[in-house]
Amino acid sequence: MAKRENYNELYLFVQVVREGSFTAAAARLGLAQSGVSRSIRELEERLGVQLLVRTTRKLSLTQAGEQLYQTAESGFDALDSGLATLAYYRQTPSGTVRINASQHAIDKCLLPKLAVFKQRYPDIRLELMNESRFVDIIEERFDAGVRLGPEVGSGMIAVRITPDMEMAVVGTPDHFRRYGFPQTPADLIVHPCIAYQFGDGSLYQWEMVDGDKKITHRPQGQWALSDSYMEAEAARLGLGLAYVPVELVTDDLERGALIRVLQRYSLRMEGLFLYYPHRNVSPALRAVIDTLKI
Repeated sequence: MAKRENYNELYLFVQVVREGSFTAAAARLGLAQSGVSRSIRELEERLGVQLLVRTTRKLSLTQAGEQLYQTAESGFDALDSGLATLAYYRQTPSGTVRINASQHAIDKCLLPKLAVFKQRYPDIRLELMNESRFVDIIEERFDAGVRLGPEVGSGMIAVRITPDMEMAVVGTPDHFRRYGFPQTPADLIVHPCIAYQFGDGSLYQWEMVDGDKKITHRPQGQWALSDSYMEAEAARLGLGLAYVPVELVTDDLERGALIRVLQRYSLRMEGLFLYYPHRNVSPALRAVIDTLKI
């Protein structure tokens, strides 16, 4: 069989047979007719068989030429088909993308934005895993994670996927009837507060601002939860004050089910960021990044 470097000559041979003449094949390929003719001659010499019978009116195949033509044509057709399939994959990414994110991030950002994948990228499988702890996404086989703010480990890229996020201190009308309305963060000391607990057991110190000054409040109360959604739900149940992203309680505030206090002291946080290792971004993950980024 021809060595690998002879594949060009094989391709020329297939084109000559398809076109029925050296001249037509050369014109189709943008080559000189003499060059095509010489390549076929060299191919015949290398293989040690005559492939074409040249007459003044037309070309015809020898038996060996017929055999080689069928083999080469099916080979090139298979190659063309394979390349077409690759083009399909480039245009319609496929595969699985596993993302680690909080319930809040999934509900308010990932699901609404990635819903377009149903039509746009039907071959991508999305696994959105709800965990609020900061996981090692490489060790735990996630393609990407979501967290507040752009500070991530070395070797990671962070892409902003939501605008800045405003925090809100909220409670039920009953709570404020019982404990009064706090006027400053210092007044929170008499209020039962719902704590946010990190995966390592530490509690989130409520970060607040007074002009340029940063204030922290350590929530004291009966309840510690590991998810902002659950904190908001606990506040609805009258279990204390919660300090949560305002978008989680917008409906409650409009209905009057929850009341917001200390707004001028509440923190504006950098929004959610998608983070992922800088290497080996699959076409599927690239589609996710491009859809989520703002």
